[in-house]
Formats: sequence, structure tokens, C-alpha cells
Amino acid sequence: MAEAPRKKNGAALAGHGAEAVRDAISRTIITLPEELRRTLTWDQGAEMAQHDRLKFDAGIQVYFCDPQSPWQRGITENTNGLLRQYFPKGTDLSIHSADEISAVAAALDARPRKILGWKTPAEALDEFLS
Repeated sequence: MAEAPRKKNGAALAGHGAEAVRDAISRTIITLPEELRRTLTWDQGAEMAQHDRLKFDAGIQVYFCDPQSPWQRGITENTNGLLRQYFPKGTDLSIHSADEISAVAAALDARPRKILGWKTPAEALDEFLS
């Protein structure tokens, strides 16, 4: 099975509790075409305590990585590194406006990636969906 193109499209959260995370993921996931809403791979964090409800709300199967195994979510680790160019580790995102955070997401979506044959994530997603 081919992987769907990678695109930073998640919402920034005001909090990171299980309910806030579930709500943000549900709101984001349901905006995607159905063929992109198959699975979500997450680490073992407490913020996913409501993963069963997420499956019900968004119709997506949630899988968990093994503890201490960040390589099982390689794209997430890579994206976190890219985000650190804009927001150093420990940055309080609540001091940034939604427009500022959206601008960073747009900048990352416009950055060509080797894994996508030097297409941008936005280009690869458009191609995948057409």
C-alpha cells in the first residue's frame, strides 16, 4: 500500500489533555478526503487516552508505537524537527496567533521534500487526490 503524501495540517492546541487532543484531531481528520482517513499512529502519551472515542468520532483506527521507539513515527519526528526551526523546544504556542501558526504550516507545506521526489507536500497531495 502506498503512503499518502505528508502534509502538516494539524491544529495547534491550546492544551494537550486527552479531550483537547481528541477534539482537535477529530476536527482536522473529518476535513480530509476519506481515502486519507484510514489510520493514525501515535506514541504512548496520555494525550491519546480517548483514542477509542476518536475512532468513533472520526472513523479512524489508532495504532500505538512501541515505547521508546520514535523511528516508528519517522515523519512525525522529522516534522517536529522542522517545526523547531520556527518554534524552539519548550515554546508556548499560546502566545502565537492562529494566523502565525497557519503561516508556519503553509511554509512547511511549500518546502520540497526528497521523499516526495522533490515535490512539496501540497503538490504531492494534490497529485494524489487527482
